[in-house]
Amino acid sequence: MNKSHLSERDICTKFITPALRQAGWDEMLQIREEVSFTKGRIIVRGKLVSRGKAKRADYLLYYKPNIPLAIIEAKDNSHSVGDGIQQALEYATTLDIPFVFSSNGDGFVFHDRTVTDGTIETNLALEAFPSPDELWARYSKWKGLTPAAEKVVLQDYFDDGSGKSPRYYQVNAINAAMEAIAKGRDRVLLVMATGTGKTYTAFQIIWRLWKAGRAKRILFLADRNVLIDQTMVNDFRPFGSAMAKLSTRSKTIERDDGSKIDVTLALDKKRRIDTAYEIYLGLYQAITGPEERQKLFREFSPDFFDLIVIDECHRGSAADDSAWREILDHFSSATQIGLTATPKETEYVSNINYFGEPVYSYSLKQGIRDGFLAPYKVVKVHIDRDIEGYRPQKGQVDRDGEEIEDRIYNQKDFDRTLVLDERTKLVARKVTEFLKESGDRFQKTIVFCVDQEHAARMRQALINENGDLYAENSRYVMRITGSDNEGQAQLGNFIDPESRYPVLVTTSRLLSTGVDAQTCRLIVIDREVGSMTEFKQIVGRGTRVHEDTHKYYFTLIDFRGATNHFADPDFDGEPVQIYTPGPDQPIDPPVPEPGEEDLPGEPGGTVLIDPCVPPGGTTNGEKQKKIYVDGVPARILAERVEYLDEHGKLITESLRDYTKKALRSHFASLDDFLKRWKAAQRKQAIVEELAAEGLELDTVAEELGKDLDPFDLICHIAFDRKPLTRRERAENVKKRDVFTKYSPQARSVLDALLAKYADEGVLNLDDTNVLRIPPLSTMGSVVQIIKSFGSKDGYDQAVRELQSALYRDIA
Repeated sequence: MNKSHLSERDICTKFITPALRQAGWDEMLQIREEVSFTKGRIIVRGKLVSRGKAKRADYLLYYKPNIPLAIIEAKDNSHSVGDGIQQALEYATTLDIPFVFSSNGDGFVFHDRTVTDGTIETNLALEAFPSPDELWARYSKWKGLTPAAEKVVLQDYFDDGSGKSPRYYQVNAINAAMEAIAKGRDRVLLVMATGTGKTYTAFQIIWRLWKAGRAKRILFLADRNVLIDQTMVNDFRPFGSAMAKLSTRSKTIERDDGSKIDVTLALDKKRRIDTAYEIYLGLYQAITGPEERQKLFREFSPDFFDLIVIDECHRGSAADDSAWREILDHFSSATQIGLTATPKETEYVSNINYFGEPVYSYSLKQGIRDGFLAPYKVVKVHIDRDIEGYRPQKGQVDRDGEEIEDRIYNQKDFDRTLVLDERTKLVARKVTEFLKESGDRFQKTIVFCVDQEHAARMRQALINENGDLYAENSRYVMRITGSDNEGQAQLGNFIDPESRYPVLVTTSRLLSTGVDAQTCRLIVIDREVGSMTEFKQIVGRGTRVHEDTHKYYFTLIDFRGATNHFADPDFDGEPVQIYTPGPDQPIDPPVPEPGEEDLPGEPGGTVLIDPCVPPGGTTNGEKQKKIYVDGVPARILAERVEYLDEHGKLITESLRDYTKKALRSHFASLDDFLKRWKAAQRKQAIVEELAAEGLELDTVAEELGKDLDPFDLICHIAFDRKPLTRRERAENVKKRDVFTKYSPQARSVLDALLAKYADEGVLNLDDTNVLRIPPLSTMGSVVQIIKSFGSKDGYDQAVRELQSALYRDIA
């Protein structure tokens, strides 16, 4: 056997896998081949939506399921043994794998990432590959794991037999948290972008600690009823009868699979606690409050819980003077894990100061790059009144007949202290125009407004713009805010992918966090968003991919300049600690920016938020009356569409410009393209290669309104050459009469192939399956047609000549 003639797959099967087997690796439990660990980035330009190539490891080796130790990059034998090491190292960094190998079937290059000085990289013979126990011993020593810690770290993941396994970054997060806790750390922070499965990650951590006996009683805290309920019936479902909710209200919840279940309660009507459960889930608001009688958490002894997991821990629990912090301080002996997409780091509140540096972070940018999260395009709309401001004429009165104070009102005033009704109508009209132009007026949409009153007016304006669909179903437009019981009752339907209504919802802050709106395709911002934390949460409402409904990206329409946060280096950056208070240092938080928090409480509980100043602000706590001004026109000055580029930056770029840049990066020059096109035996292969990198030429042609052959599309867009239509190319071939040397039957076949190209744009003329399709199928069997060319080689040669003739002309 000549190794140099073997494919990469042959090298794996005949040399690498046997070497692993000989070293003691279990093929069924410890070896996985061709593992795709990303989905492939979703690329959006206009109507062009495509996926880039997923990252794939040739081999991943696990000590136990979901505890990866090593990665192997395989090459065929025409490469040297170490040619795959750099690619493997890149993958190993992403996957957080310490041991890296490259092989061409002759041996291995071994790179040990746990070594910081001395011999980092060595050559190994095939028979010298290390055993699982050898690599685990190195890993355990590197991590500083004691035998007791190893027992915790090696606890099995939950497996329901469905084949569902955690994504690579969830494995990284789970294992990082387990290792930190096993080594004695009692405050752990995980930073994971919205939509990346924080709750499932938390479940696996809790499950493994629970099964390992490290945590016998666990408390899971969140700040939304919907988060608790959905967590209980879905991700936490395997805990079964060991789990209960700290609530007095029973509820029947629908699971993801459509079945229904009654939530088990740990409180009776008199708010007495049943301490027989092991897993408790509760709302912050339900177990604490400013009054002593509301501090239900004190009914538990301080050492009752071994583990507390705090979901969305940026929402106040990190502030030293927060009422929520009372719960954490009461159970200070418990291990506490904070989960957040947006760690709160200000001069006055710090997650990092409380929990310590994150043991693992997975950002929005990484999620989009990997293809697990939906990218976005941003439509920035500039309204004249926002840019130029509004100054009333002397003596001008408002809707109530009172004279308006003479000053310049700007964007910060609109809908907070002063209402220009025409501006609200203009926003509603623009949103409706977008939906109509998109061809889908049933895109789930969230419109973020200044406050609840603004949300009510926006609802009315959207109803007036969409009267036809509202007449069909009054739930087409709804307001969902903390004070609106009817709207809140429809929240479940809005986030349910199976439910058509509501479609357009207006809110102020209720939907900005924690709502799993998988099918939300449009987010509209018509209020200032001063907080980077809140801005990330708002963007997170659209980042979930929902393949069943073909939701691969979302659009963000910005009327208030909120998307300027995208340019802030802190957007999606690593969390930075700003505040480290001294032991006796007092904290005097400033009054937060004006706003209303739509945070519904629970009977017997209290809404716990930082102090807020009502719209307009007053010194006596009374709400300032808004000024309503009618008849002041508003118009749109400009708008532009921005997309994410390959580096995650927002750029203003047309589909044509994007395609040109992408093609020019693929083909260095026109000559380079022509050579590659001519050399390709299957022209379709070049088209498929571009599609794998996210450039679907058919979609590009459709978007640009040009029905061109891929050859002409590339020449035209990338190299500014005048394109020829397929029919023009076919006619040029006929004029040159290049088929004269063939028999009449063979000429008829070539004429039919040429017509097939001209009419349908068939590129793979060399595929003999085309001979089975009319009109070619009427000319005889495949064997008979090929025989008219003398042989299969004769047929292949004729088709190659035909394709050469087709692409001979270039303008």
